[in-house]
Amino acid sequence: MNPKFQAPKGVSEYLPPRSNLFDYVSRTLTTPALAAGYELIELPIFEDTELFTRGVGESTDVVSKEMYTFEDRGGRSLTLRPEGTAGVMRAVIEHNLDRGQLPVKLFYRGPFFRAERPQAGRYRQFYQFGIEAIGVNDPYLDAEVIGIAYAGYKKLGVSNFSLHITSLGDAESRKRHREDLVKFIESLNLDDETKNRAAKNPLRLFDDKRDDVRSKMQSAPLLLDYLNQESMENFAAVQAALKSINVPFEINPRMVRGLDYYTGTTFEFIHNGLGAQSGIGGGGRYDGLMETLGGQNLSGIGFGLGIDRVLLAMETEGCIPENIRYVDLFVIPLGVAAQSTAFTLVNQLRTAGFVVEQSFGDRALKGAMKAADKSGARFSIVIGDAEISSGTVELKEMSTGKASSVTLSALASELAKLS
Repeated sequence: MNPKFQAPKGVSEYLPPRSNLFDYVSRTLTTPALAAGYELIELPIFEDTELFTRGVGESTDVVSKEMYTFEDRGGRSLTLRPEGTAGVMRAVIEHNLDRGQLPVKLFYRGPFFRAERPQAGRYRQFYQFGIEAIGVNDPYLDAEVIGIAYAGYKKLGVSNFSLHITSLGDAESRKRHREDLVKFIESLNLDDETKNRAAKNPLRLFDDKRDDVRSKMQSAPLLLDYLNQESMENFAAVQAALKSINVPFEINPRMVRGLDYYTGTTFEFIHNGLGAQSGIGGGGRYDGLMETLGGQNLSGIGFGLGIDRVLLAMETEGCIPENIRYVDLFVIPLGVAAQSTAFTLVNQLRTAGFVVEQSFGDRALKGAMKAADKSGARFSIVIGDAEISSGTVELKEMSTGKASSVTLSALASELAKLS
Protein backbone atom coordinates (compact mmCIF):
# COMPACT_ATOMS: atom_id res chain seq x y z
CA MET A 1 0.00 0.00 0.00
CA ASN A 2 1.37 3.41 -1.00
CA PRO A 3 -0.09 6.13 1.26
CA LYS A 4 -1.23 9.34 -0.38
CA PHE A 5 0.74 11.47 2.07
CA GLN A 6 4.21 10.84 3.41
CA ALA A 7 6.53 12.72 5.75
CA PRO A 8 8.83 15.22 4.02
CA LYS A 9 12.21 13.86 2.97
CA GLY A 10 14.90 14.18 5.60
CA VAL A 11 12.61 14.35 8.64
CA SER A 12 13.49 12.16 11.61
CA GLU A 13 10.20 10.59 12.69
CA TYR A 14 9.87 8.43 15.80
CA LEU A 15 7.08 5.91 16.28
CA PRO A 16 6.48 3.32 19.03
CA PRO A 17 8.38 1.40 20.19
CA ARG A 18 11.48 3.36 19.03
CA SER A 19 9.89 6.62 20.16
CA ASN A 20 10.12 5.31 23.72
CA LEU A 21 13.89 5.15 23.30
CA PHE A 22 13.90 8.68 21.85
CA ASP A 23 11.99 9.96 24.88
CA TYR A 24 14.30 8.05 27.22
CA VAL A 25 17.39 9.63 25.62
CA SER A 26 15.92 13.12 25.89
CA ARG A 27 14.91 12.72 29.54
CA THR A 28 18.19 11.10 30.54
CA LEU A 29 20.32 13.85 28.96
CA THR A 30 18.26 16.36 30.94
CA THR A 31 18.98 14.76 34.33
CA PRO A 32 22.58 16.05 34.85
CA ALA A 33 21.50 19.56 33.80
CA LEU A 34 18.68 19.58 36.35
CA ALA A 35 21.13 18.37 39.01
CA ALA A 36 23.34 21.39 38.25
CA GLY A 37 20.52 23.92 38.57
CA TYR A 38 19.69 24.54 34.91
CA GLU A 39 16.08 25.52 34.16
CA LEU A 40 13.90 24.94 31.11
CA ILE A 41 13.45 27.56 28.39
CA GLU A 42 10.97 26.93 25.56
CA LEU A 43 11.94 28.77 22.38
CA PRO A 44 9.99 29.73 19.25
CA ILE A 45 10.32 27.36 16.29
CA PHE A 46 10.97 30.36 14.02
CA GLU A 47 12.73 33.67 14.61
CA ASP A 48 13.64 36.88 12.77
CA THR A 49 16.10 35.83 10.04
CA GLU A 50 18.58 38.54 11.05
CA LEU A 51 18.97 36.91 14.47
CA PHE A 52 20.73 33.99 12.79
CA THR A 53 22.61 35.92 10.08
CA ARG A 54 24.12 38.18 12.75
CA GLY A 55 24.37 35.67 15.56
CA VAL A 56 25.49 32.51 13.77
CA GLY A 57 27.55 34.22 11.05
CA GLU A 58 27.01 34.85 7.34
CA SER A 59 30.14 32.88 6.40
CA THR A 60 28.81 29.65 7.88
CA ASP A 61 27.24 26.93 5.78
CA VAL A 62 24.28 27.04 8.17
CA VAL A 63 23.41 30.62 7.19
CA SER A 64 24.62 30.66 3.58
CA LYS A 65 23.22 27.31 2.45
CA GLU A 66 21.06 25.52 5.00
CA MET A 67 18.43 27.81 6.53
CA TYR A 68 14.71 27.41 5.88
CA THR A 69 13.73 31.05 5.37
CA PHE A 70 10.30 32.37 4.41
CA GLU A 71 8.33 35.61 4.32
CA ASP A 72 5.22 35.92 6.46
CA ARG A 73 2.03 37.75 5.48
CA GLY A 74 3.41 40.98 6.87
CA GLY A 75 6.49 40.81 4.66
CA ARG A 76 8.82 39.89 7.53
CA SER A 77 11.68 37.45 6.85
CA LEU A 78 11.51 34.54 9.29
CA THR A 79 13.65 31.41 9.60
CA LEU A 80 13.02 28.01 11.15
CA ARG A 81 15.58 27.78 13.93
CA PRO A 82 18.79 26.02 12.74
CA GLU A 83 20.37 26.06 16.24
CA GLY A 84 19.49 27.06 19.79
CA THR A 85 22.05 29.50 21.21
CA ALA A 86 21.04 32.62 19.26
CA GLY A 87 17.39 32.15 20.24
CA VAL A 88 18.28 31.65 23.90
CA MET A 89 20.43 34.79 23.87
CA ARG A 90 17.65 36.78 22.22
CA ALA A 91 15.20 35.65 24.92
CA VAL A 92 17.66 36.45 27.73
CA ILE A 93 18.16 39.99 26.38
CA GLU A 94 14.48 40.59 25.61
CA HIS A 95 13.23 39.45 29.02
CA ASN A 96 16.12 40.90 31.08
CA LEU A 97 17.20 37.57 32.52
CA ASP A 98 20.77 38.89 32.47
CA ARG A 99 19.80 41.62 34.97
CA GLY A 100 19.36 39.10 37.77
CA GLN A 101 21.57 36.44 39.32
CA LEU A 102 24.43 35.27 37.12
CA PRO A 103 25.13 32.96 35.51
CA VAL A 104 21.76 32.46 33.87
CA LYS A 105 21.56 28.65 33.54
CA LEU A 106 19.07 27.34 30.99
CA PHE A 107 18.34 24.14 29.05
CA TYR A 108 16.22 23.53 25.96
CA ARG A 109 15.22 20.61 23.77
CA GLY A 110 13.25 20.17 20.59
CA PRO A 111 13.36 20.16 16.79
CA PHE A 112 15.77 22.22 14.66
CA PHE A 113 15.92 22.63 10.88
CA ARG A 114 18.65 22.69 8.25
CA ALA A 115 18.31 22.15 4.49
CA GLU A 116 21.01 19.48 4.23
CA ARG A 117 21.40 16.41 2.05
CA PRO A 118 19.63 13.71 4.09
CA GLN A 119 21.63 10.67 5.17
CA ALA A 120 21.93 8.47 8.24
CA GLY A 121 22.41 10.76 11.23
CA ARG A 122 21.95 13.97 9.20
CA TYR A 123 18.39 15.22 8.88
CA ARG A 124 16.55 18.31 7.73
CA GLN A 125 14.49 18.20 10.89
CA PHE A 126 16.60 16.97 13.78
CA TYR A 127 16.42 17.08 17.56
CA GLN A 128 18.78 18.58 20.10
CA PHE A 129 19.17 18.93 23.83
CA GLY A 130 21.20 21.97 24.83
CA ILE A 131 22.25 24.10 27.78
CA GLU A 132 23.54 27.67 28.09
CA ALA A 133 25.31 29.32 31.05
CA ILE A 134 25.36 33.08 30.50
CA GLY A 135 27.03 35.93 32.36
CA VAL A 136 30.19 34.50 33.97
CA ASN A 137 33.60 33.75 32.44
CA ASP A 138 35.07 31.03 34.63
CA PRO A 139 37.05 27.94 33.57
CA TYR A 140 35.20 25.90 36.20
CA LEU A 141 31.91 26.84 34.53
CA ASP A 142 33.36 25.66 31.20
CA ALA A 143 34.23 22.35 32.85
CA GLU A 144 30.76 22.11 34.42
CA VAL A 145 29.08 22.49 31.03
CA ILE A 146 31.33 19.88 29.41
CA GLY A 147 30.89 17.59 32.41
CA ILE A 148 27.09 17.74 32.13
CA ALA A 149 27.23 16.47 28.55
CA TYR A 150 29.72 13.75 29.50
CA ALA A 151 27.54 12.65 32.43
CA GLY A 152 24.50 12.45 30.14
CA TYR A 153 26.25 10.12 27.72
CA LYS A 154 27.50 7.95 30.56
CA LYS A 155 24.03 7.68 32.12
CA LEU A 156 22.82 6.35 28.76
CA GLY A 157 25.59 3.76 28.70
CA VAL A 158 27.36 5.29 25.68
CA SER A 159 31.11 4.73 25.95
CA ASN A 160 32.68 4.49 22.47
CA PHE A 161 33.29 8.22 22.12
CA SER A 162 36.04 10.74 22.74
CA LEU A 163 35.97 14.38 23.84
CA HIS A 164 38.02 16.82 21.75
CA ILE A 165 38.77 20.26 23.21
CA THR A 166 40.65 23.32 22.10
CA SER A 167 40.75 27.05 22.75
CA LEU A 168 39.92 29.69 20.15
CA GLY A 169 41.45 32.29 22.45
CA ASP A 170 40.44 35.90 23.02
CA ALA A 171 40.14 38.68 20.45
CA GLU A 172 43.83 39.61 20.70
CA SER A 173 44.99 36.02 20.15
CA ARG A 174 42.62 35.48 17.23
CA LYS A 175 43.69 38.73 15.56
CA ARG A 176 47.39 37.77 15.60
CA HIS A 177 46.62 34.27 14.35
CA ARG A 178 44.28 35.53 11.62
CA GLU A 179 46.96 37.81 10.17
CA ASP A 180 49.38 34.91 9.70
CA LEU A 181 46.67 32.47 8.62
CA VAL A 182 45.44 34.86 5.90
CA LYS A 183 49.00 35.24 4.59
CA PHE A 184 49.38 31.46 4.54
CA ILE A 185 46.08 30.93 2.72
CA GLU A 186 46.95 33.60 0.13
CA SER A 187 50.00 31.50 -0.77
CA LEU A 188 47.83 28.49 -1.62
CA ASN A 189 46.40 27.62 -5.02
CA LEU A 190 42.66 27.59 -4.26
CA ASP A 191 39.49 27.91 -6.34
CA ASP A 192 37.53 31.18 -6.16
CA GLU A 193 34.71 29.81 -4.00
CA THR A 194 37.17 28.55 -1.38
CA LYS A 195 39.03 31.87 -1.46
CA ASN A 196 35.77 33.75 -0.86
CA ARG A 197 34.92 31.41 2.00
CA ALA A 198 38.34 31.98 3.55
CA ALA A 199 37.97 35.75 3.17
CA LYS A 200 34.89 35.68 5.40
CA ASN A 201 36.36 33.31 7.97
CA PRO A 202 39.79 31.73 7.30
CA LEU A 203 39.26 29.18 10.12
CA ARG A 204 36.63 27.53 7.90
CA LEU A 205 39.38 25.91 5.80
CA PHE A 206 40.43 23.75 8.76
CA ASP A 207 36.96 22.18 8.52
CA ASP A 208 37.06 21.59 4.74
CA LYS A 209 36.38 17.91 3.93
CA ARG A 210 38.17 17.83 0.53
CA ASP A 211 41.43 15.90 0.57
CA ASP A 212 43.19 18.52 -1.55
CA VAL A 213 42.36 21.37 0.82
CA ARG A 214 43.07 19.26 3.91
CA SER A 215 46.51 18.44 2.52
CA LYS A 216 47.28 22.10 1.83
CA MET A 217 46.19 23.11 5.34
CA GLN A 218 48.48 20.61 7.10
CA SER A 219 51.20 23.21 7.63
CA ALA A 220 48.84 26.12 8.39
CA PRO A 221 49.52 28.11 11.59
CA LEU A 222 47.44 26.87 14.54
CA LEU A 223 45.53 29.16 16.84
CA LEU A 224 46.69 27.33 19.98
CA ASP A 225 50.22 28.54 19.23
CA TYR A 226 49.01 32.17 19.29
CA LEU A 227 47.23 32.21 22.65
CA ASN A 228 48.30 35.03 24.95
CA GLN A 229 49.18 34.36 28.58
CA GLU A 230 45.64 34.88 29.89
CA SER A 231 44.09 32.55 27.30
CA MET A 232 46.74 29.88 27.92
CA GLU A 233 46.13 30.02 31.67
CA ASN A 234 42.38 29.84 31.17
CA PHE A 235 42.65 26.81 28.89
CA ALA A 236 45.03 25.10 31.34
CA ALA A 237 42.53 25.72 34.14
CA VAL A 238 39.73 24.13 32.09
CA GLN A 239 41.88 21.05 31.51
CA ALA A 240 42.74 20.78 35.21
CA ALA A 241 39.06 21.10 36.16
CA LEU A 242 38.05 18.35 33.73
CA LYS A 243 40.75 16.06 35.13
CA SER A 244 39.51 16.72 38.66
CA ILE A 245 36.07 15.29 37.76
CA ASN A 246 37.53 12.42 35.71
CA VAL A 247 36.40 13.61 32.28
CA PRO A 248 38.99 12.35 29.74
CA PHE A 249 39.78 14.55 26.73
CA GLU A 250 42.08 15.03 23.75
CA ILE A 251 43.42 18.42 22.65
CA ASN A 252 42.58 18.96 18.99
CA PRO A 253 44.22 22.18 17.71
CA ARG A 254 42.56 21.84 14.28
CA MET A 255 39.00 21.60 15.54
CA VAL A 256 36.61 24.18 14.13
CA ARG A 257 32.96 24.37 15.11
CA GLY A 258 30.40 25.13 12.41
CA LEU A 259 29.20 28.42 13.90
CA ASP A 260 31.07 31.72 13.93
CA TYR A 261 30.24 32.89 17.45
CA TYR A 262 32.63 30.53 19.29
CA THR A 263 35.55 31.90 21.32
CA GLY A 264 37.78 30.47 24.04
CA THR A 265 36.99 26.92 25.19
CA THR A 266 35.51 24.86 22.36
CA PHE A 267 34.69 21.15 22.37
CA GLU A 268 33.14 18.27 20.46
CA PHE A 269 32.14 14.71 21.31
CA ILE A 270 33.10 12.24 18.57
CA HIS A 271 31.57 8.76 18.42
CA ASN A 272 33.79 6.10 16.89
CA GLY A 273 30.99 3.94 15.46
CA LEU A 274 28.94 6.37 13.39
CA GLY A 275 31.13 6.88 10.32
CA ALA A 276 30.90 10.26 8.60
CA GLN A 277 28.29 11.66 11.00
CA SER A 278 30.45 11.02 14.05
CA GLY A 279 29.74 14.21 16.00
CA ILE A 280 27.18 13.50 18.72
CA GLY A 281 27.40 16.90 20.39
CA GLY A 282 29.56 19.90 21.02
CA GLY A 283 29.73 23.53 21.94
CA GLY A 284 31.89 26.20 23.45
CA ARG A 285 32.20 29.70 24.78
CA TYR A 286 30.73 32.61 22.83
CA ASP A 287 32.01 35.81 24.40
CA GLY A 288 30.70 38.80 22.44
CA LEU A 289 27.54 37.15 21.09
CA MET A 290 25.21 38.95 23.50
CA GLU A 291 26.68 42.33 22.56
CA THR A 292 26.41 41.47 18.86
CA LEU A 293 22.69 40.83 19.36
CA GLY A 294 22.13 44.15 21.16
CA GLY A 295 22.64 43.16 24.79
CA GLN A 296 25.29 43.60 27.44
CA ASN A 297 28.86 42.51 26.87
CA LEU A 298 28.48 39.29 28.86
CA SER A 299 30.17 35.95 28.40
CA GLY A 300 28.43 32.63 27.79
CA ILE A 301 29.07 28.94 27.17
CA GLY A 302 26.83 26.07 26.11
CA PHE A 303 26.38 22.96 24.04
CA GLY A 304 23.97 21.20 21.70
CA LEU A 305 23.71 17.41 21.81
CA GLY A 306 22.17 15.56 18.86
CA ILE A 307 19.42 13.33 20.24
CA ASP A 308 19.08 11.51 16.89
CA ARG A 309 22.78 10.67 16.79
CA VAL A 310 22.97 9.69 20.44
CA LEU A 311 20.13 7.25 19.79
CA LEU A 312 22.04 5.83 16.80
CA ALA A 313 25.17 5.56 18.98
CA MET A 314 23.25 3.57 21.58
CA GLU A 315 21.92 1.21 18.92
CA THR A 316 25.43 0.83 17.47
CA GLU A 317 26.87 -0.01 20.90
CA GLY A 318 23.94 -2.20 21.90
CA CYS A 319 23.41 -0.33 25.17
CA ILE A 320 19.63 0.04 24.93
CA PRO A 321 17.76 -0.84 28.15
CA GLU A 322 15.62 -3.97 27.89
CA ASN A 323 12.38 -2.31 28.93
CA ILE A 324 12.18 1.44 28.50
CA ARG A 325 8.42 1.63 28.63
CA TYR A 326 7.33 1.40 32.25
CA VAL A 327 3.85 -0.02 33.06
CA ASP A 328 3.01 -1.10 36.62
CA LEU A 329 -0.10 -3.13 35.89
CA PHE A 330 -2.07 -4.49 32.95
CA VAL A 331 -5.77 -5.14 33.74
CA ILE A 332 -7.74 -7.71 31.72
CA PRO A 333 -11.54 -7.61 32.14
CA LEU A 334 -13.65 -10.60 31.03
CA GLY A 335 -17.30 -9.72 30.39
CA VAL A 336 -19.46 -6.59 30.46
CA ALA A 337 -19.63 -6.25 34.25
CA ALA A 338 -15.87 -6.74 34.54
CA GLN A 339 -15.21 -3.97 32.01
CA SER A 340 -17.06 -1.48 34.20
CA THR A 341 -15.29 -2.65 37.37
CA ALA A 342 -11.89 -2.63 35.64
CA PHE A 343 -12.40 0.84 34.19
CA THR A 344 -13.16 2.29 37.64
CA LEU A 345 -10.25 0.42 39.23
CA VAL A 346 -7.78 1.50 36.56
CA ASN A 347 -8.63 5.18 37.02
CA GLN A 348 -8.33 4.86 40.82
CA LEU A 349 -4.86 3.32 40.46
CA ARG A 350 -3.76 5.99 37.98
CA THR A 351 -4.91 8.68 40.41
CA ALA A 352 -2.78 6.96 43.05
CA GLY A 353 0.27 7.41 40.80
CA PHE A 354 0.57 4.04 39.07
CA VAL A 355 0.98 3.48 35.32
CA VAL A 356 -1.89 1.16 34.38
CA GLU A 357 -3.21 -0.18 31.09
CA GLN A 358 -6.51 -1.91 30.40
CA SER A 359 -7.43 -4.38 27.69
CA PHE A 360 -10.25 -3.01 25.51
CA GLY A 361 -12.68 -4.66 23.13
CA ASP A 362 -13.82 -8.28 23.11
CA ARG A 363 -10.31 -9.70 23.12
CA ALA A 364 -10.05 -13.29 24.38
CA LEU A 365 -7.91 -14.06 27.43
CA LYS A 366 -5.03 -15.48 25.38
CA GLY A 367 -4.84 -12.42 23.16
CA ALA A 368 -5.15 -10.07 26.14
CA MET A 369 -2.26 -11.82 27.92
CA LYS A 370 -0.11 -11.37 24.79
CA ALA A 371 -0.95 -7.66 24.88
CA ALA A 372 -0.02 -7.53 28.57
CA ASP A 373 3.32 -9.13 27.78
CA LYS A 374 4.03 -6.71 24.92
CA SER A 375 3.18 -3.74 27.12
CA GLY A 376 6.15 -4.51 29.35
CA ALA A 377 3.94 -4.39 32.44
CA ARG A 378 5.46 -5.67 35.67
CA PHE A 379 2.16 -7.20 36.82
CA SER A 380 -1.20 -8.22 35.40
CA ILE A 381 -4.59 -9.15 36.80
CA VAL A 382 -7.67 -10.75 35.29
CA ILE A 383 -11.11 -9.59 36.44
CA GLY A 384 -14.13 -11.78 35.74
CA ASP A 385 -17.40 -12.57 37.49
CA ALA A 386 -15.62 -14.72 40.12
CA GLU A 387 -13.15 -11.95 40.96
CA ILE A 388 -15.96 -9.38 41.24
CA SER A 389 -17.92 -11.70 43.54
CA SER A 390 -14.97 -12.49 45.83
CA GLY A 391 -13.31 -9.08 45.63
CA THR A 392 -9.99 -10.85 45.12
CA VAL A 393 -7.65 -11.09 42.10
CA GLU A 394 -4.47 -12.99 41.27
CA LEU A 395 -1.62 -10.48 40.93
CA LYS A 396 0.77 -12.05 38.42
CA GLU A 397 4.41 -10.98 38.09
CA MET A 398 4.99 -11.05 34.33
CA SER A 399 8.73 -11.77 34.41
CA THR A 400 8.46 -14.85 36.64
CA GLY A 401 4.84 -15.98 36.35
CA LYS A 402 4.56 -15.95 40.15
CA ALA A 403 1.04 -15.06 41.36
CA SER A 404 -0.42 -14.03 44.71
CA SER A 405 -3.99 -13.36 45.87
CA VAL A 406 -4.76 -9.72 46.59
CA THR A 407 -8.05 -8.04 47.46
CA LEU A 408 -9.13 -5.28 45.07
CA SER A 409 -9.22 -2.83 47.98
CA ALA A 410 -5.58 -3.64 48.87
CA LEU A 411 -4.24 -3.67 45.31
CA ALA A 412 -2.79 -0.15 45.42
CA SER A 413 -0.92 -0.74 48.70
CA GLU A 414 0.41 -4.09 47.41
CA LEU A 415 1.71 -2.48 44.20
CA ALA A 416 3.35 0.23 46.28
CA LYS A 417 5.13 -2.38 48.40
CA LEU A 418 6.37 -4.24 45.32
CA SER A 419 7.56 -1.16 43.38
